[in-house]
Amino acid sequence: MRKLLALIICVFVMALAACGNQSTNEKESTNTKNKETASESKVVNLYTARHYDVDNELYKKFEEETGIKVNLIKGEADELLERIKREGDSSQADLFLTADAGRLFRAKEAGVLQPVSSDVLDKQIPKKFQDEDQMWYGLTKRARVLLYNKDKVKPEELSTYEDLVDPKWKGRILVRSSESVYNQSLLASFIELDGEDKAKEWAAGIVKNMAQSPEGGDRDQAKAIAAGIGDVAIMNTYYFGQMLNSEDPEEVKVAEELGVFFPNQETTGAHVNVSGAGVVKTAKNKDNAIKLLEFLSAKEAQGSFAEANYEYPVNEEVEPAELLKSWGEFKEQDIPLSVLGNNNAKAIMIFNEVGWK
Repeated sequence: MRKLLALIICVFVMALAACGNQSTNEKESTNTKNKETASESKVVNLYTARHYDVDNELYKKFEEETGIKVNLIKGEADELLERIKREGDSSQADLFLTADAGRLFRAKEAGVLQPVSSDVLDKQIPKKFQDEDQMWYGLTKRARVLLYNKDKVKPEELSTYEDLVDPKWKGRILVRSSESVYNQSLLASFIELDGEDKAKEWAAGIVKNMAQSPEGGDRDQAKAIAAGIGDVAIMNTYYFGQMLNSEDPEEVKVAEELGVFFPNQETTGAHVNVSGAGVVKTAKNKDNAIKLLEFLSAKEAQGSFAEANYEYPVNEEVEPAELLKSWGEFKEQDIPLSVLGNNNAKAIMIFNEVGWK
């Protein structure tokens, strides 16, 4: 009897020990999972079409201040968008950053972005530089202006975008291809302001006055002026700023021969666009993506964009860089940038119809 009782007690003690060990193992496993989850939540995966040193410096600053690691996946805008679409629900992308409201519209239309609400973003970014459905937010501004040969063109000869179709400019206008989203958005703004018929007349007039068939980027248009091919180019302001401060002495020499002119100051204002970002629909780190957006639209980051990359800040509490100030204040088109995406297809159709290659 005593032996049986001792055996039962022994079995009972061993069972308790096993349960204790199992409980300890479960706790350790849970703690490990919690640590892994916490580690994973301290990242944000950024798919970006911007390739500037100042951006990388700002990401490092963000990491230092928040402890959130910024994982960069860089590429061309259309390629990154297609990658996000192809990856679907398994995509690791949290934030998609690119230039031009037209491209941001494409991402929205593709269904890869989600709306986000943030009092901080609303305070730091004016409504005109936000998507109407809060799918994306502008982070930097650039104006599409006229660059001219200071030896051949007087500033008083320039006035509006519309004036560029005057016969006096025949064989003197330089501009890149209609495949450029910058030109598509420019024409989309004219559709919004003046209607499709007038926008088509303008595009056809520019084709007639082109100094050469469109080729190259904005910088190439400036170089074509210096080479004597044409006298006036349609360019984004930040390209001109970069050329004036380039490490390539030839680019600096070209830029110094040019003047900058903001058209339509007595009418609708100069065309302004943005680079911006939207939170991806399948974002695993949505809160971190919003924090990065808030950081990039705050005063310090906005000042860095302006000083290092010659972009205008969207945050109205931040002043432009001294170089940009030297070009003078200017009137902007008073339209919500979301219409640039809405009118993109119409703009492309017009370009095709008038033969703007």
